[in-house]
Amino acid sequence: MGSSFKSPVDTAKAISGTAGAKNSANIVNVILLSFLAGAYIAFGGLLAVVASAGMIKAGAPIGLEKFVFGAVFPVGLIIVVLAGSELFTGNVMFMTLGVLDGTASVGGLAKNWVISWIFNFVGALFVAYVLAFMGGIVPADPTNAIAAKAIAVSEGKVKLDFLTAMIRGIGCNWLVCLAVWLANASDDIIGKIVGIWFPIMAFVCIGFEHSVANMFFIPLGLFLGAKGVTWGTIIINNLIPVTIGNIIGGAIFVACIYWYTYLKD
Repeated sequence: MGSSFKSPVDTAKAISGTAGAKNSANIVNVILLSFLAGAYIAFGGLLAVVASAGMIKAGAPIGLEKFVFGAVFPVGLIIVVLAGSELFTGNVMFMTLGVLDGTASVGGLAKNWVISWIFNFVGALFVAYVLAFMGGIVPADPTNAIAAKAIAVSEGKVKLDFLTAMIRGIGCNWLVCLAVWLANASDDIIGKIVGIWFPIMAFVCIGFEHSVANMFFIPLGLFLGAKGVTWGTIIINNLIPVTIGNIIGGAIFVACIYWYTYLKD
């Protein structure tokens, strides 16, 4: 009877193999799968806003509110991994490890990162504007608990200074890439879900910053009239530093270290 999970070395080899497939993937497929990944992460974000709305006002401890927000958010990455799609933050780990292991090229890495980042943004914006805002799930009424939560999340994210946002981006993608790593280590679907859930719940509950999730959270606040939220503050105050942090977290703390310890000859 075979084991239902891979050893860390075999997991590293599998991730390197996936990087090779991503490196030679059809560009239209990458665009479509990147749109889907952005939308899936946004579904998790929308669920987190709806599920936790009004808890603080109702007297819930802040830790419990953060836990509820974090506990439902992982649905996004579960769908990303199990249904298959191109998520920028996970691709940071895949492509870096692939380049180090020789299964991917630097050009392939650059192409994959740029396309997945841009079209994750498109997918996240689609869910924020069409499904959440136009669909009335988050009404344009600041007295509504769901809208108030969405606005508070958005305003808080653009107020972070560059270094803080970058550091929170590092912690986030360290955990996100470990979630993807654990999912790759498991060979059965329940194992994959459990492997994803814990690290993702942890990063969200802690309060780290995920560039793709923020492509949903912050524009949603913009559509609702959040103070201080403009396309400029979204990109300059948050997405740039958080993306840099996400690259450091996934590339250095996961891909480089595991490549060095498990795959370097």
